[in-house]
Amino acid sequence: MKRMMCHRIIVRLWVLICFVTMLSACRMSVSMTGGTIDPRAKTVAINTFPNNASLVNPTLSQSFTTALKDKIQGQTPLTIVNRQGDYEIEGEIVNYNISPVAIQGNETAAMNRLTITVKVRFSNKFDDTQNFEQTFSRYADYASSRNFSSVESTLVTEISDALTDDIFNKAFVNW
Repeated sequence: MKRMMCHRIIVRLWVLICFVTMLSACRMSVSMTGGTIDPRAKTVAINTFPNNASLVNPTLSQSFTTALKDKIQGQTPLTIVNRQGDYEIEGEIVNYNISPVAIQGNETAAMNRLTITVKVRFSNKFDDTQNFEQTFSRYADYASSRNFSSVESTLVTEISDALTDDIFNKAFVNW
């Protein structure tokens, strides 16, 4: 009886191991982030995001574009090219805005909010159903007692990181 139970357990484990091996072997494509990249795709073209916001940070266009390129280059096997990539990402910065968010009793703001909004167009040469045009917006708050120019660089980096995560996830992780 014990021998038969032992045999059944071994057979079940063997079947489970075979099943898991088959599942992992059947994967079409995998990236380091768990997202999907078409196995035929080798390149991505990322155009500079011009700053078309009414309030312009003169370095935002270049720093945001660089952050997006770094994100994609660091987390995919894709090579960045100047044009005609297997994937193409383009867009523009459409909003760069500072607004009060936490009004105190004396009607002054305790906190201010920097909001950055980008419009993105993504195209996939191999699968048109993956193409999208979408607006992404993120913000960061800071104490109104702080001088904006002293925190601007940190806020822009924080927001750009969040925006590039959102764009990456939409394009390559299908969120």
